[in-house]
Amino acid sequence: MRILVTGGAGFIGSHLCDRLIEDGHIVFVLDDFSTGVPLNLTQLADNPSFVLVKGSVLDFDKLCHLVRDVDYVFHLAAAVGVFNIVNKPLASLLTNIRGTENVLESASLFNTPVLLTSSSEVYGKNISDSLKESDDRILGSPTTLRWTYSEAKAIDESLAYAYYKEKGLETRIVRFFNTVGPRQLGSHGMVLPRFISAALNDEPIEIYGDGNQTRCFAHVYDVVEALMAIAFSDMTIAKVINIGNNTEISIASLAQRVISEIGSKSKVVHVPYSQAYGDGFEDMERRVPNIDLIFELVGWKPMRNLSVIISDIASDMRRE
Repeated sequence: MRILVTGGAGFIGSHLCDRLIEDGHIVFVLDDFSTGVPLNLTQLADNPSFVLVKGSVLDFDKLCHLVRDVDYVFHLAAAVGVFNIVNKPLASLLTNIRGTENVLESASLFNTPVLLTSSSEVYGKNISDSLKESDDRILGSPTTLRWTYSEAKAIDESLAYAYYKEKGLETRIVRFFNTVGPRQLGSHGMVLPRFISAALNDEPIEIYGDGNQTRCFAHVYDVVEALMAIAFSDMTIAKVINIGNNTEISIASLAQRVISEIGSKSKVVHVPYSQAYGDGFEDMERRVPNIDLIFELVGWKPMRNLSVIISDIASDMRRE
């Protein structure tokens, strides 16, 4: 197939491109390099089945030019990272809402299927034991910039579903839960690469808040397997599907786990949210995915545990 990956120079997008090329597809990437980096795609640069186009999903004409010549669209382009969202809320909202609208509209013009990547952020402050795709969203005030990403992704999902219902566009929606692995940058606020980078250099590991908040981490290789299974299954059309690992760990325990597995001399220091993100920041105390639906639909479950994840990220950072 001829496949377009928006945001293909990003962390998850670049791994998806690797897999698509490996499976024999012709891959076009559209990326403006606002958060993605060209280095992520150097291994594909000389591949005749790979085409890199610099540009933004905000450029509707360029999108149409690309979409009309492909058979499928993976839409991963987005403003990502808590630091990015809080510091540049207007640009983030514009990219995440208008960019998605452009992708869906151009795909509708040519009847090209779209897989939309969303986020567990849509659940907001819902701390249920196991978050199902149908669970309610619980959010703070609209003027708390922390929630703009959640709002934008929820609108994206509504747009994708509306295009399916009203225009018959084949859409699929996935929600990522803390995807981690090689190539991920800590500079956008991602916790695990921050911790591992500090540990490799025996520098202080900074925990934002008290560290009692819990998260679940899925290896990007597992996540790409999930994307491939969902994208090409008739069972997943118009569905919203969680992708994640449901093994839970506190951020404080994660820091100690990183120190132990790397053999680091790093010390843990706590940084108030107000110092890290500014006044009024809110965080989620817990976020655990229910992954029953994805297993039911395509038989997927995560295969790599936290030790493998830490080892793979550390090895990648040492090579860099």
